[in-house]
Order: sequence, then structure tokens, then C-alpha cells
Amino acid sequence: MSDFKPSTIERDQNNNVIPIHADGENKIALYVGIGASAGGLEAIQAFFQHMPAYSPLAFIVIQHLSPDYKSMMMELLSKKTSIPVKRAEDGMLVESNTIYLIPPKKNLKIFHGRLLLSEQDRSHGINLPIDVFLHSLAEDQGERAAAIILSGTGSDGMRGIRAIKEQGGLVMVQKEQSAKFDGMPRAAISTGLADFVLDPVDMPGQLTSFVKHPYVARADRSQTIIDDENGLTRIFAMLRDRCKVDFTFYKPSTVSRRIERRMSVNQIVDINDYADFLKHHPAEISTLSRELLIGVTRFFRDPEVFQSLMRGWLPGIINNGDQHELRFWVAGCSTGEEAYSIAISARECMRQLGIVKDVKIFATDIDRNAIAKAGTGIYPESIAADISNDLLTKYFYRKDENFHIIRNIREMVVFAQHNLIKDPPFTHIDLVTCRNLLIYLQPVLQRKVLDMINFSLRPGGLLMLGLSETIGDMHEMFETIEQKHKIYRSRGKRNVVFNHEGVPITAGRRLAEFPGRVFHGRQSSRVVNEEKTLQRFVDALAGDYIPLSIIVNEQLEVQHLIGDSTGLFRLPSGRPVNDITKMVARELSIPISTGIQRVCRTGKPHIFSNIRVNQQDRIQSFTMTIRPLPEKRGQELLLAVLIEPVVSSSTLDASHDTRVYDLDKEAQQYLRDMEQELQFTRENLQATIEELETSNEELQATNEELLASNEELQSTNEELQSTNEELHTVNVEYQNKIIELTELNNDVENLLSSSLVGKLLLDDNLEIRRFSQEISNIFKILATDVGRPLTHLTHHLVDLDPVTLVKQVMANKKMIESEVQTEDGRWYLMRVMPYQISPDVYSGAMLSFVDISELIKNRFDLVENDRKYKKAQAVIDITENERKLILDNIDDPITHLDLERRIKWLNQAAAAAIGEPPEKLSGRQCHSVWCPSKKECVACPSQQALDSQQPAKGTVIDSCGRKWSIKANPVRTSTGQMVGVVEMRWPVEQPGDDGAK
Repeated sequence: MSDFKPSTIERDQNNNVIPIHADGENKIALYVGIGASAGGLEAIQAFFQHMPAYSPLAFIVIQHLSPDYKSMMMELLSKKTSIPVKRAEDGMLVESNTIYLIPPKKNLKIFHGRLLLSEQDRSHGINLPIDVFLHSLAEDQGERAAAIILSGTGSDGMRGIRAIKEQGGLVMVQKEQSAKFDGMPRAAISTGLADFVLDPVDMPGQLTSFVKHPYVARADRSQTIIDDENGLTRIFAMLRDRCKVDFTFYKPSTVSRRIERRMSVNQIVDINDYADFLKHHPAEISTLSRELLIGVTRFFRDPEVFQSLMRGWLPGIINNGDQHELRFWVAGCSTGEEAYSIAISARECMRQLGIVKDVKIFATDIDRNAIAKAGTGIYPESIAADISNDLLTKYFYRKDENFHIIRNIREMVVFAQHNLIKDPPFTHIDLVTCRNLLIYLQPVLQRKVLDMINFSLRPGGLLMLGLSETIGDMHEMFETIEQKHKIYRSRGKRNVVFNHEGVPITAGRRLAEFPGRVFHGRQSSRVVNEEKTLQRFVDALAGDYIPLSIIVNEQLEVQHLIGDSTGLFRLPSGRPVNDITKMVARELSIPISTGIQRVCRTGKPHIFSNIRVNQQDRIQSFTMTIRPLPEKRGQELLLAVLIEPVVSSSTLDASHDTRVYDLDKEAQQYLRDMEQELQFTRENLQATIEELETSNEELQATNEELLASNEELQSTNEELQSTNEELHTVNVEYQNKIIELTELNNDVENLLSSSLVGKLLLDDNLEIRRFSQEISNIFKILATDVGRPLTHLTHHLVDLDPVTLVKQVMANKKMIESEVQTEDGRWYLMRVMPYQISPDVYSGAMLSFVDISELIKNRFDLVENDRKYKKAQAVIDITENERKLILDNIDDPITHLDLERRIKWLNQAAAAAIGEPPEKLSGRQCHSVWCPSKKECVACPSQQALDSQQPAKGTVIDSCGRKWSIKANPVRTSTGQMVGVVEMRWPVEQPGDDGAK
């Protein structure tokens, strides 16, 4: 996908920046709030992987993050996109082409383009960070706000997109099929407010196309839509025909913004093209109607208003002793939240007062779908954010993933579709709430609505409006009792009459506002007198001045007849009819029928001349003039048919369409018109049949999908209930990253500890980054010293300054190696080397200390042993004979045995005791000459000395029965290696011996 290349921009009428990037300035076309929860990481990554590297958009990502885990979202997302990624900070200004991530344990809002962080408050129940942010985004940016709902469980974001749509923003939702968890997408789609339902990979392309549209970029925006009456009229007519709602008197600014938004979504620039699009796409008509009728509501909206109502005004209504039944009316109830809020408030107020009364609440709205949803009394779990835990427990019960209104509250409310403008109002009402509805109407409709409400209220009844609404100039009807919360009291009914649609008309208003209407019920005497006077005047002039005149409507029904109709009109036999073509003379039937059709089609008068009519015994020619009567808004089209005898041709008005009547020609033309109309009707009927068949197929497919979805929901319900949603946000890649980092950290720790090498890592500021345990033998260091400078530590090195060496290495980028000694006499091989992070880039230094004390000791021992060996060898060489002479002169036996207990040498005393010469004994086993057996030799002290490598002594009896006391000492080399044993014997005196040793 190529990068976005927008054009130059300006500021709008509200002085808001109209953001199109031109010179790298921070101009933002859309603030895009992205809501995601469980399984949302994959969707977010897929979205930004397909997003252009540059766009005039700002992205704020709101996730359900676990408070127990450090979020790695910033690191993971940075690998998938080249768009800068930042973690949101309090007061941070939002910039274009940047991604902002919500931190854990925080709620995020936006105000004047700056991000505001606050701590999450779970004391009031469920926390909905996506709804919180989208509400603030809608209020702060209006039409420049966009919401994208991705994978997740629950219904967070459902209320937020309503606020976005109310302000004219854009809404995108991930397809349920592509979402790992479809709870949030399904809840958002169920509102019917999603402009696009797409896979995450398709959203960037649609988003950039939307931003490029002229009505979004504001490059070509003008008053075209409002000024183009033809296009608007066509759209209003289609809306009225399909949805039965006339939007003519809705506020032009609101209507134009909503139409522009739909044109932008469908990539249409001209309003007439959009009207043609509506004609061929009936579903778009329903979508446009939904957007124009969007109802943004919630339970106890504006809590202070409901608190004021319960404290000050509702108790007064309930305490009225004259009434056994209270009647409330919630006008424009949307999906029912406000109606149920009033019902709960009334129930709570009666409980506090200890009064029980019947309360009937009429909740009405023009939107049939909203009424149907309200009637179910089922709401998503997100309503817990608006209702206290006490009321939620008392008046709702949970089933599956939704909250249900309890039965006794549901039975208090009656929902009905009702057009507040033209349908008859309710009567004897004690309280009317009509909140945030008048702001969408023009003043003429606002006055009409307030007229109807005043007619409905009992004297002293209360009216509650939205915080942005007032009663205008209707102070004669209502008394302001609380201006802050928009609560008013009715001053009582005025004289009221009704028009033919049942709409009340106050006597104080000018009757000219309702011309041509027939009034039913009691009328004022002035109206009756005026009608009688007008009728007397017409009757007086009809015979002399007025030709035969018939007033008919478009359906050819006679409304009024003036003048003499003798010979031209008759009442046909059979069932009475009011069709003029069946009542006039046969010759006049066709011209009247064709003429009325032509006048209705063209809107211009039409004249037929020389129509010959057979009247008894003669043929009379007539001139017929058909002209439309002045048309008033809301009244049906009426036509006047004037029939007068022909006097002369000069009397005809040349300014009008005058034709000499030819019966055959007109009859043929009439037949052709009828055939065309019949063909048109057939085509419409066929199209309707095909549309109905398509609708039936769609309904069947939808029903199958619903059944399949229900089965899937039932099968996943147990899994969803047992799974913590926040932990699902930590996806496989995050876990793998943690495992990888843990393993790497363990490897480093084990490498440092198992090497028995002291390691000390320093940064550029000589501050400690990491160290191994062995370094504590050189420096006085603790785990808490990480981050401290090296200069703060003391060391045990003798005649050495490590700081100077480190600075020298960092300056030269060359390693220094040296043998150093500590105060306790141990020696170490010290290496100081630069810390390299990439080729030719260094950051800090590393010190390593290898213990070489044994090596140094061995080095000295080798030198010393070599000296002693040479000296000893000389001594041995010189004194060998002397040594032999000394040993031979000792009277006790002395024997030198090797490790195998073989005799290496022995003195003359030992050879004499054995009884053989020394040269025959050398190399023989000890037990073969001294011990009676090999088995008894094991207990010999010389064997014990060999086994334990320690001196041993004991008493043994040799093979000749002599008892000896023996002391054996190990023989070692200069290096400490054991090479044999020397034993010395002396006889032990036994009883019966003559002497001692």
C-alpha cells in the first residue's frame, strides 16, 4: 500500500484544525481510538502491518491490560510497523502518524488534543477503559473521531461507539469470523451503528480512502447539500416512504452532517448521486434513517438530574393523595434505559416513603427496532458501570453474559412506537421526560412537541428536558422550577382543538398555521361562524357567477361540488361511490381522468374545449378547465374542475394549455397511459416480489447463522467463564518473549557464577550495570549497588587504582591485562576491556578477575623444590653410605615398603629377625616374611597406614609366634605424594621371658 498523500487544509467554522498534512505540520485528519481485549494483539499487529508508513491520523490503542504483568506491547508492535509507537503519558499532546498505548492500571481520556491518565477505579464495579476513552474522544473531537473495535470478550466499547456516532464520527468493527474472541465485535455490530465490518487487514485501506473524501478533508465542502433542495427532497421522500418518518423539519446542520457522513462512507460526492444510490440500495435508506434517529442513552444518564428528581420532585408526585395510579411518559426512549431508570427511581422512592401505588410508564420512540430491543429488557454487562451495585443486585439478574430487568420493573413500562409530531399524545400524565430530542428539531417542531406535552400533562405535572434543551418561548405553558437540571412544571392546559391527524392545536395560536384541515371534536364558535358565513356567500353566488365546479383529490374523489350539475352528473346504480369518473356524463369521464393525471404530473392548469355531450334531445359543447389549488405543506393535493358551456372561442385563455377535444384520440391516449401505468405497476410488483424473495432468503440465512452462533456460544461459554480476560491479552508471542529473556538471563547468571571469574560491567558514567558474585572478593559490593558509580566502592587491591585503569581503557579502547594482589595475599589476573555494543561503538567497560593464587604458589613451590631437590640430591649422594651405616647400627627392625607392601630395603636388624640376607628379601611381599597369613596382614599397622595415608601403630604376632609392637609412617615426596610406608618394630615381652628389650 502506498503512503497517504493528502492536500492542503484550513480551519473549520468552529476554529478546529482541519487536518491535512502538507509541510510536516501536526495536522490530524482523524483521531482513531482502537479498542481491543483478549486476542486483540494479533488484530492490532495485522492492522498496523497494512497501515501506510505515513498518514494524517493519530492512533490511540486502548487494551485490557493485566495489572500483574509488565506490558511488552510497545516492543512487540514496534517490530511490526514503522509508525512511531509511544506509551501514553499524562498531558502528552497527540501528534499525527503516531501510535499511543495505554499503560497498565490506568484509564485514558483526551481533552483538547492532550492525553490524560487516571487510576482505574474498580470500587464501583466493572472498569471499561475503552468506553471511557471513546466517550471523551467523541466529546473532544466530534466529527474527527473514529472508533475501531477489535477482538475481545464482553461488551466494552459498545457504549463508546454510540457516543462517536452521535457526534458524527466513524465506526469500524472487526468481523466476528476473524476475531479470536468475538464478544466485543458482536456487541458493537448489534448496535447497528458500524460503518464498516472488516478484517483488520482491510481496515487501513478503507480508513485512508475515507480520509481522502472531500467531505472529510473539507477541501471542497460547501453549502451544497443544504442548498440542493431537489436532492434533499428526494432523500426525505425515500426516508418517509420506507421508514414512515418525515425529516423535513429536522435541524439542517444535523441532517446534512449525517448525510455527508454516509456519502463519505460510500465514496459519493454529489448528493443527487447519493439519492440515486439510495434508490437502488434500500438497505442504505435504513442505515441513514438509523443514523438520523441515533439514540444515545444509558441508565441514569446525568446522575445529578436523577438525584434531584428523587430528592425534590418525585416524592411530591407520589405523595399526591388524590391519585391511585401514577402515569409517566418517556418520550424518545430509544432502547429503554431511561424508562427503566425512571421505573427504578419511582420504586426506590416509594420504598423510602413507605407508599405503594400503581405506576404506569409509557415509553415511546419512533424507531421500531429500538422499541423491540427495549421491550426485551436485556442489556450487556457494561451497564454495571452506570448502576450502583445495590441497584444492580436488586433490580437485575444475570444470565449468560447479559443483565436482565426483573419482572416487576418490566411490567411497570409499556413500550410503543409513536411519532411525537403527528400521533395523538397520552393524557393525564404526571411526569414527562423528553431528553435530548428537541435539539434535533427546528423551532416549529419544538413548539409543536411542547404543545403536545403540555396537553398530556396534568396541571402541575413535571417536564424534564435534556441539559442542552430549554422550553424556549413557551413560558406561558411551563414554569421553571429547576433551571440547572431542566425541570419544569405545567401551568395547565389551554383551549385545545385537534386537526384531522389528532394533533392538538392550541387556541392561542393562529389557525392559519393549519389551513385546509378538518377539525374534529369541540371547536371554537369563531371557527364555526366563519365556515357558515363562507358557505352562505358561495351559495349566493353559485347560480349567477360560478360555473359548475368540482373539487377533487388525486384519487379522483369528489370533495366539494358548486353550481348546477343537472344533465352532467348522475348517481350510478349499485354501491355508492365517490369517483368522479363514474358520476359524470360518459363523454366527460375520459377527459376528466386524463386531465387530472396530466395536471397532477405537470402541476399546470389544463383546458379541454369543444367537449360534445349528448343531453336528452340536443348536443351541447363544453369547455373543461382543470387547475391545481394552492398547496400547503402537510395537506393533500386538490384540484378544481370547472365545466361551462361553450359561448365563443374568444373566451378561452390562451395562456393555458387548451386543446380541442377529440374523443377517439383522447381515448387512445388514455388507453396508452393506462397500459404504461399497468406495465409500470407490473414491473414494480415484480421487483417487490424479487426483493421479498431475497429478503426471505436473507432471513433464512440469518436464522441459520443465529442458530450456529448460538451453538458456538453455548460451547464456548464455559471456557470464557473460566478464563481471565486480562490474561488472554498476554499472547503467545509475549510469553515466548518472556521465556526467551528468562532463559537468556539465566544463561548469563550461570555463566558468570560457574566460571568463578569476577566480572564487573560499567556504563559510560562508570556506573555499575551488572556484576558476578566472585567480584565481592575484590570490591565491597552489594546487590543494591547497581546503578552506583565505581568511585563509591572500596576495594582490596594492593597498590592499584582501578578507576584510573578504566578511564584509560575507555579513552584508548584497548585492553589492559595485569597480575594483581589483594590484601589477603591472593593473586588475580585482571583484564580491563572496553564494552563493545557494535562495530566501532563502545559503551562503558568490563573488568574481569581470574584467581591465580594456586598458580603463583605452584610457581614459587617449583622454584623452591627444584632448589631443595638439587641440594638434597647432593646430600643423598654424599651420605648414602653414612645413611646405610646408621640404619644398620639400629637394633630394632626397620623396613621400607612400597604401595604394594613390597620390601624396598631393610636394615640388618630386620634381616636378622627374618633370618635371611637382605639381598634375598628385597622385592618380596611383606606378609610372605613377617605375617602368618595374607588375611592377618590386613590388621598390620603398615597396611592401615597405606589405607588411611596417616601414621598407624599396633601389635601383631609374626609367623614365628613372636609378638611385635609396630609403628608405621607414610613416606611422601616433596610435592606431598605418598609413595610407601616405613615401619619400625620392637618385640613385646611375654610372660616367661627372661629379660626385656
